[in-house]
Amino acid sequence: MAFRPLVVCGPSGVGKGTLIKKLLEQYPNGFGHSVSHTTRKPRAGEVDGVSYHFVEKSAMEKMIAENKFVEHANVHGNLYGSSITSVQAVQKQQKICLLEIDVQGAKQVYESRIPAHFLFIDPPHPQTLRERLIKRGSENDESIALRLKNAKSEMEFGKAAGFFEHHLVNDDLDTAFRELVSVVTSWYPHLETQATA
Repeated sequence: MAFRPLVVCGPSGVGKGTLIKKLLEQYPNGFGHSVSHTTRKPRAGEVDGVSYHFVEKSAMEKMIAENKFVEHANVHGNLYGSSITSVQAVQKQQKICLLEIDVQGAKQVYESRIPAHFLFIDPPHPQTLRERLIKRGSENDESIALRLKNAKSEMEFGKAAGFFEHHLVNDDLDTAFRELVSVVTSWYPHLETQATA
């Protein structure tokens, strides 16, 4: 039996990646991270094939035209997508496929009728996003402004969409993580026996 994918959304700088990393550490045998394709340049420490599949725009457009993606989106001027084969590879390992995607992608997954669980991560305050993006050190002022503009519409969509089953506010990392664990173990009860610590 293949487990429903877990779709995790939220604006840039909200801490999706950090929370997912902790989830994967606590449940190394429970989750598999779908490695997305992107046309953006790698950030410091990111590894091709592990963090993302970094591809040229023309190659990505060809894959989109060939319907190779569960979801794909143009985010901040770069293409992102979760390939069907990447999701299936995780499911074949009897793991829950984690899809860390934007709201456009979440909407595509929802509309595709692929059974999934949908989680939205909110910041405690929009200013928090600015601070986190600046601290990240990988964004210039123009990029930060674009991400903050997009964050506003993403948060509005997240509230209005109606298909996000849970909204988690990432104010304090430890508190947010405890809530995340509580939510995912309610959706996937078998995980309670798989925690590492």
